[in-house]
Amino acid sequence: MTRETFSNLILDSESTLYRVAMSMLRNEKDCEDAVQTAVLTAFEKLGTLKHEEYFKTWLVRILINVCNKQLKSAAKTIELHDTDITADSAETATEIRMAIESLPVKIRQVVVLYYIEQFTVKEIKQILKIPEGTVKSRLSKGRDLMKNYLTE
Repeated sequence: MTRETFSNLILDSESTLYRVAMSMLRNEKDCEDAVQTAVLTAFEKLGTLKHEEYFKTWLVRILINVCNKQLKSAAKTIELHDTDITADSAETATEIRMAIESLPVKIRQVVVLYYIEQFTVKEIKQILKIPEGTVKSRLSKGRDLMKNYLTE
């Protein structure tokens, strides 16, 4: 992969990286640091990428690892913050955002990757290194919890 191709793929993934990092770190400065570290790590480890078509999945996995490392070292809580949720009104978007924020961390991660970042179940399985059934059950649990939250 050439440097130009790498740069283009990074630019194409920029908003996804930002939203994933924000969903985990909540702090813009920490988010920016995590994204920069993930991009640098990806560039340094580019030789380990086996299939170029999985670049985005591979990059998000690196970012999640960086975010987890930051969270462990800083002992912070993970919350979703400022996502690009499209809704009919600002009030509905706020309610949805609050419902997502109320989810447990592991369920929230899967919900954000699936519904906001549009990753497939198989891609999420690869990113989080969990079984496909676990991804599906977390999505189901997330939908149930959000439904309960929104109907209260």
